Amino acid sequence: MNDWVIYSVGFLAQILFSSRLIIQWLSSEKQKRVVTPTLFWSLSLIASFLLFIYGYLRNDFAIMLGQGLTYFIYIRNLQLQKQWQKFHVSMRWILLLMPFFVSVFYFNNNTIDVNLLFKNENIPSWLLWLGIISQIVFTLRFIYQWLYSEKHKNSTLPFGFWALSLVGSLLILAYAMYRKDPVLLVGHVLGATIYIRNLVLLRKENA
Repeated sequence: MNDWVIYSVGFLAQILFSSRLIIQWLSSEKQKRVVTPTLFWSLSLIASFLLFIYGYLRNDFAIMLGQGLTYFIYIRNLQLQKQWQKFHVSMRWILLLMPFFVSVFYFNNNTIDVNLLFKNENIPSWLLWLGIISQIVFTLRFIYQWLYSEKHKNSTLPFGFWALSLVGSLLILAYAMYRKDPVLLVGHVLGATIYIRNLVLLRKENA
């Protein structure tokens, strides 16, 4: 597949990810506190699927791991905000089953292309591990957010979410520079800026 097609998928995903952050940031600035619009989760879900496909097309396991871990957390937050039920039932089933369809597509002559993911000549072992650790830290923010929201029965983005976001984003930026990945680089430069701003807003709110 042509590189421009692959990068188009990746940049579309990052545009959606960046759009959700800009919408969340502007909503927070307007209300002078950190808020979580429903559109944040809807855009997250679509962007996560596209970035998963981008990771697959680039044979980048680190990217796929991060998106695979957060996909269903986005759906759960839509459920907590009582927006998931507004999707047409056929769309809900498509979104729920899509990751399984992609997993089945992995199979090539009844074997998974593990070598393509873990033995990519463009990604040395140390860089692969940097990417995996970066994505795990970045993903922990949504696991923390999910547990926090379940406890309070309300979909919200607490201080710990933004702190983990910033640390994970900086690690991914380092990975992106070594990997020479413009999609990750552009997305996380903007992201890190908004994470810092939300941390400042939360500190002011708590003070």
